[in-house]
Amino acid sequence: MESSNEQHQPKLKLYSYWISSCSYRVRIALNLKGINYEYKAVDLMKGEHRTPEFLKLNPIGFVPVLEDEDIVISDSFAILLYLDEKYPHHPLLPSDLKKKAINLQAANIVSSSIQPLQNIAILKQLEDRVTPEDRDSWVKHFIENGFAALEELLKGYAGKYATGDEVFLADLFIAPQLYNAIIRFKLDMSGFPLLSRLNEAYSELPAFQNAMPENQPDNPSFSTC
Repeated sequence: MESSNEQHQPKLKLYSYWISSCSYRVRIALNLKGINYEYKAVDLMKGEHRTPEFLKLNPIGFVPVLEDEDIVISDSFAILLYLDEKYPHHPLLPSDLKKKAINLQAANIVSSSIQPLQNIAILKQLEDRVTPEDRDSWVKHFIENGFAALEELLKGYAGKYATGDEVFLADLFIAPQLYNAIIRFKLDMSGFPLLSRLNEAYSELPAFQNAMPENQPDNPSFSTC
């Protein structure tokens, strides 16, 4: 049930695509913080991210985009930091300076060194040049490199979650990337025991479960039954 304050707050709008890992991490944050929002589906397969209307929101044509009254923010990292400033309950970054730096480093490994090399635009370009097998090999190469780095980075910090026993920013980046690796690209996770353990922990959290691609209204197989 919404509180009286929540009822009077304008609802945020999240422009999202169900399988987008960048949108996925923002959905987790909104769920963790208990923020009510309106889901605005942007079908990347139909090119809706390239329409003049959407490009006014985000000139580079990527999802997600967060609209908060007269404030429009694109790029998941910027959105997450904005949400954390405006809604400080359930902070996404720890107060400990060293752990904060590790969270930012882990998030950047995903957002800079893994995810961009497997997004839809890149895969479409590859499909025109290489076989499906070569394309998947390309994707898995960069995921495995990134996962090896995360295993090494987090081994001295991980508890139940990436940097201890509380969910922080690193987890919001790692969970969607694990989903992509395991579900979309069928990556063998036997060489990544720490990340495999984290994946199991995330699967038990409602905020993560509700943000999963299969639970989004624009998922082609989504059902409310």
